[in-house]
Amino acid sequence: MSKYCVRVATGTFLDSGTWDNVSVSLVGPAGESPALPLDNFGKDFSRGAVSAVGAGSPALYLLPTRREPSIPDAWFCRWLQLTPPQGAPLRFPCYQWLEGVRSLVLREGTAKVIWQDSHPLLCAQLFWQEWGPLAPHLGVTAPGSWRPGSSERWQCRRQGWHQGDPLHASPPAEYVFEHWQEDAFFAYQFLNGLNPVLIRRCRCLPENFPVTDAMVAPVLGPGTSLQAELEVRSAGVWPTFPLDINGRPQFVAAPLTLLHQRPGGPLLPLAIQLTQIPGPDSPIFLPSDSAEDWLLAKTWVRNSEFLVHEMVTHLLRTHFVMEAFFVSLLRQLPMCHPIFKLLLPHFRYTIYINIQARTDLFAPGKLLDQVRALGGLGSGGLAEGAVTYRSLCLPHQLADRDIQDLAHYYYRDDALRIWAAIESFVSEIVGIYYPDDSAVSRDVELQAWVREIFQQGFLSCASSGVPSSLDSCAGLIEYLTMVIFNCSAQHAAVNSGQRRLGTYPDEHFTEEAPQRSIATFQSRLAQVSRDIRERNRDLELPYTYLDPTVVENSIAV
Repeated sequence: MSKYCVRVATGTFLDSGTWDNVSVSLVGPAGESPALPLDNFGKDFSRGAVSAVGAGSPALYLLPTRREPSIPDAWFCRWLQLTPPQGAPLRFPCYQWLEGVRSLVLREGTAKVIWQDSHPLLCAQLFWQEWGPLAPHLGVTAPGSWRPGSSERWQCRRQGWHQGDPLHASPPAEYVFEHWQEDAFFAYQFLNGLNPVLIRRCRCLPENFPVTDAMVAPVLGPGTSLQAELEVRSAGVWPTFPLDINGRPQFVAAPLTLLHQRPGGPLLPLAIQLTQIPGPDSPIFLPSDSAEDWLLAKTWVRNSEFLVHEMVTHLLRTHFVMEAFFVSLLRQLPMCHPIFKLLLPHFRYTIYINIQARTDLFAPGKLLDQVRALGGLGSGGLAEGAVTYRSLCLPHQLADRDIQDLAHYYYRDDALRIWAAIESFVSEIVGIYYPDDSAVSRDVELQAWVREIFQQGFLSCASSGVPSSLDSCAGLIEYLTMVIFNCSAQHAAVNSGQRRLGTYPDEHFTEEAPQRSIATFQSRLAQVSRDIRERNRDLELPYTYLDPTVVENSIAV
C-alpha cells in the first residue's frame, strides 16, 4: 500500500485552532482507508499551524474529514495536503469552520466540470424559504461552515466612533454638514450618493408631471422651451416606486423630481412634485419658492429615496437576490466545480449576515419596522417585482436609463471600469474550462444551478428576463460577471467596504492557469484604483465608494 503524508493547515483567525479530535479517511478506486486520527501530543491545530502525519491509501479521489469535539470549540480548516511517494502534492481546499460533531467530504483541488469527472459527489443541501409573495426565496439557516467565527463577529461589533462628533469625523462628513442644503449637492447625490441607480434621462415629461416653461424660466432663462431642452440637454426625472398601499396615501411622499445639467455644469433640480397625482393638493415646488418650502420639498424627496435605497437598491438587489444565487450554488454545484471555486469568495458570510438582518432588523417590532415610514409590510411591497436581469447587468442598466452623457457621474465611470476588469477575469476562467459553447450547454450541473435560480430566486417569472438556461460562453461570462459585480462593486457603491475586491486569501483554485488569471485581475484593479485616486485629487468631494481598495469581495455587512 502506498504511503501518503497528510498535512493540515489551520486558519489564522483568532480562536481558529482547536483541541478537538480530527480524523481523515482516504478514498480511492480500491475503497476507503480506516479513519486516521490527525493527532500528536498537545494542541495540534493551533492558530496558523500546519500539522503532518503519515497515511496509507490507493489513488485518491475524496478526503472525508471528521471532527469530534471534546469541548465546545470551533475549528477553521484552511486546507489538507497529501504527498504521495511519487508525484506532486495534492491540495484539498477547505476554508470552512467546523463546529460540533461534523463530517466533511473534500475533493482534490483541481477544478473539474461534470464531463471530466464521472465519480459521484456529495454537495451541500439547503432548503428554501419564502420571504414574500413576489420576493426571491431565501435560505432558512446559515450552515456553520459559512458563518464567521466568534472572533470575527466580535471584531465587527467592537468597531465604532470612539471620540469626537460623528458629524465631523471625516472630510466627507464635514463637506456634507456644510453643503447639505445646496441644490448642487442635492442633485449630486443622485449621481454619486448611496443610490446612484435611480436617475434616468427624460426626453418627454410624463403626463402626471405638468411642469411648464414659465416654471423653469428663472433657471433655464426666459423664452426657453422645456421640451426642446429635454431633447438636447442632459435632463433627468426620478420616478419612485409606488409608495402607497392599496391606493391609500401614506406618511411618505411618492415624488417626481426634474433635474437639469448644462454642458460642463453641475446637475441641478428644476422642479419637485411630491405625489404621483397632480392637482391643487399637489403643487409643484420650484427653486424660486421660499427657501423653507424648497428645502422641505427636497427633504421629502430624500426621505423617499432612503426607503427605496434601503429596501430595493441595497437589500433586495444585492443582499437577498445574491443570496439566492449562493443557496443554489451550495445545492447544485460540487466544491470541485470551477464555477463554485470562482464564486465562493464573493459569497463570504452572505447567508449569515442576511439571516441576522431578517431576524434582528426586519422582524415585526424590530428596528427597521419601527423607524421606516412604510413599516415592514409596506417596505416589503417595494421589493415585489423590482428586479430584472437587465437591472442587475450594469451596461444594460445604464443603457436603459439613457444617462451615458451625464457629466460628473463618477459611479457610472468607475463601475464600468470595474465591470470590464471582472468581465476580463471571468472570460479567462471560462476559457480555461469551457472550450466552446457546447461545453456550456452540456454541463448539466451548471444548467441545474441556473435553472434553480430562475425558479427559486425569480419565481419562474419570464418577464424578469433572467435566463433559465445558458447556451454560450458569452452568456455564461455575462451571467458570472453580473453575480461578482453585484456581490462586490455594486454592494460597495450602496453600502461600504470590508475585504478588498480581487483578494483571494482562500486558495480554492490550485492550478496555475486560474492563479495567473487572478494575478492579472488584481493588476487591472490596482490600475483602476490608481486612476480613481488621481482623478479624486481635483475633486472637492472625492468619490471613493468604487475605489477597488475599499470595494469588498462579498456582501458581509
